[in-house]
Formats: sequence, C-alpha cells, structure tokens
Amino acid sequence: MNEQFARLAVNIGANVQKGGTLVLSAPVECAGFARLIAEAAYEAGAREVVTRWSDDAMARLKYLKADGAVFDEFPRWMKVMYDEFAGKKAALLTIHATDPELLKDADPDRITRWGKASGTALKPFFDKQMANEFAWCIVSMPTPSWARRVFPGLDGEAAVDALWNAIEKATRLEGDAVANWREHLAVMERRAAGLTDYNFKKIRYLNGLGTDLTVELPDNHKWIACGEKTKDGVPFVANMPSEEIFTLPKKDGVNGVLYSSMPLSLNGNIVDGMRFTFKDGRIVDAQAEKGLEYLRNELNIDEGARYLGEAALVPHNSPISNLGILFYNTLFDENASCHFAFGKAYPCFRDAETAGGEVMKARGMNDSLTHTDFMVGTADLSIVGTTQDGREIPVFVNGNFAE
Repeated sequence: MNEQFARLAVNIGANVQKGGTLVLSAPVECAGFARLIAEAAYEAGAREVVTRWSDDAMARLKYLKADGAVFDEFPRWMKVMYDEFAGKKAALLTIHATDPELLKDADPDRITRWGKASGTALKPFFDKQMANEFAWCIVSMPTPSWARRVFPGLDGEAAVDALWNAIEKATRLEGDAVANWREHLAVMERRAAGLTDYNFKKIRYLNGLGTDLTVELPDNHKWIACGEKTKDGVPFVANMPSEEIFTLPKKDGVNGVLYSSMPLSLNGNIVDGMRFTFKDGRIVDAQAEKGLEYLRNELNIDEGARYLGEAALVPHNSPISNLGILFYNTLFDENASCHFAFGKAYPCFRDAETAGGEVMKARGMNDSLTHTDFMVGTADLSIVGTTQDGREIPVFVNGNFAE
C-alpha cells in the first residue's frame, strides 16, 4: 500500500514531469515513505529529487533553547533556495506529519516572530505557489507522536496501525487508487463548475452553534475543486486527501458571527472553541475556549490576517467525516468539514491568468503572510446562495450539498 500511495502522490498529486525536479520535504520518521516517493519520481522521469528533512524533536529544542534573536532572522541561503526552485518550476511534495502539540509550552512570542520573519522572506515563493506557477502536493504518513494523539487509548504500533488504516480510507487508497482519484476529481470538477455558473453575489451560513454569517463573493469569482492546473497546464492535486470546493470571499464583504466546529492545531498548539465576529470583512473580535493567545498572535501577524482568504465547501457525509476521527491535522480535518481560512487568498477568478494582481486586489482578494484554515461545518449547517438577480439557491441543507 505504501508503494501505491507513493506513486499516487508522485503521478497524480505533484504530477512530476519528465526532466523536472521534485523538492521533497519529509520528517525523518517518514524516511522509508520518502524513499518510495523518490523512487517513484525517478521512475516518472524526474531529473533530480531534492530532499529536505525535518525533525520534531530538533524543532522543539530550537523553540525552547535557542538564542532569541534567531527567530527574527530568516537565513538568506534558505530564501535563495526556495526562490531558485520556484524559478525552475520544480514540483513540491510535502509529507505533513507532526505532533499536534509540538510547541506546547514554547514562548508564543517566538512562534509569532518566526512566522513573520519566514513569511516575509518567503512571500515571493508563496505568492507563486498560491498562483499555481508550479505543481505542489501535501500528503501524510503516521508518526508515533501524532498517532498517540489521535488514538490515546492505543499503544505504540497499534496507534500507528490505526492511523495508517484511517489514512488509507481518507485518501481513497483502497483498490485502484489512481482510478479512484480520477473518478473523484471528475465529480468534484463538475460540481465546482455548477457553483461557478450560479455567479452568487453572496452566501449565508447558519447552524445550531450560533453561526450566522453572510459572505459576499467578488466579481468574476470561480469555485475550484481539488484538482488544479499550473499556469503551464500541468494538472496536480494540492492536498491528498481532498474533499473541498473553494473560492475566495470579498475582503470587505463578510459580516456576522462564525463558530468553529473542531479543534485546530495551530503552530504546534491546540486552539479550540473559536468564535469570530466580522464587520465589513474584518475580524473585530476573536475568542477561544483554549489557545486564545496563539489564535490572537496569528491574527495579529499583519493586517490581512484579520480578513478571510478562503471559503471551502465540504459535505458532512464524506469519507473523512464518516470515519468519526479527529485527526488534529488540518490536512485531514479541513477535508471533513466546511471551513474558512483567514489570511492570504488564492486567486479564484475565472480570468486569473490575465487579470493581474492589482485588478484582483481591487475586486476584493485579500493578502497576508498567513493562510490559516479552521473548520466550521456541522451536521445541521445551512448555506444559501443569493444570485445577482436576487434568487436564493440552497447550497447546503443539513450539512450536505442540496443537490
């Protein structure tokens, strides 16, 4: 199964092209899977696989014990590396599997300062990534610390095995994974095209948690499914798993109250029980039952962090949600629930390739150093879209697509 997953990530996810470069980011605990990905990439014709290793234990030691000044200094060599690979349009594949509470007890100020330093230095790179100038994909594999958090009643290998079993189901690996994904992508793309055709002026969210939020959508917006294309026309899948169809809100057009429905692993800490109040697009008040300091620090990273950058639709009746598992990993949890992201927006416009950044900004596209997804979907969620001529169209009824 690992070999099949590696080939899926390479050939459908990052879609490594013959003669191209793959930049692979992986935790040291996932070295075996990383090697399978590298082998699959070379079999697909990759010119080179460049591997960047990470280690939770080393990262935690840095935040706890390093000199404070290093959190304000992003290494120039690292920026040059990222910019060079982006310039070459290298495909990017990341194995995201970290301890959800990796930075528990770390100084929140250090976390925020590093977020600003790295976000500022790498902004040109992330701008290109979110504009799909190169293919990119994020996948996950179980690690012991993550597995213990998801399955606290199991020990050691039993927890890892249970998490791997859940990942297999969530990532549609059972049977012919490539065929599963091609069918899934086709269904999602048809639904996204239908939502785009409605050309909604606004959508309204209501549920029993207390959410009552109206979200205006910008002119010429587009709904995008999990399958995307680079500017050169190379198809790829940014997230595996992926059950979402998303667009961007109009920056100053969000009003009301929004409640989170699931905990969020944010910068190595858990934030739970969030409530946001919006006025003219801006988050004017943010509360949380747990981790409020970490949430507010992220919202204060820059002015754009207090505006929404993404609205994503995920049916409550979906493979990940039906597992009934809280993964404490946004890659999975955001694909079990409708969600928003505060911060930077993707250029979800029908004419994104020709409109230009200033035009899209004038239409209401938000910009920020952060893009933080948080989950809001519930079994009773209602979403109603209002068309340009005032018709009201049910989009979600009782947590699922209306049609």
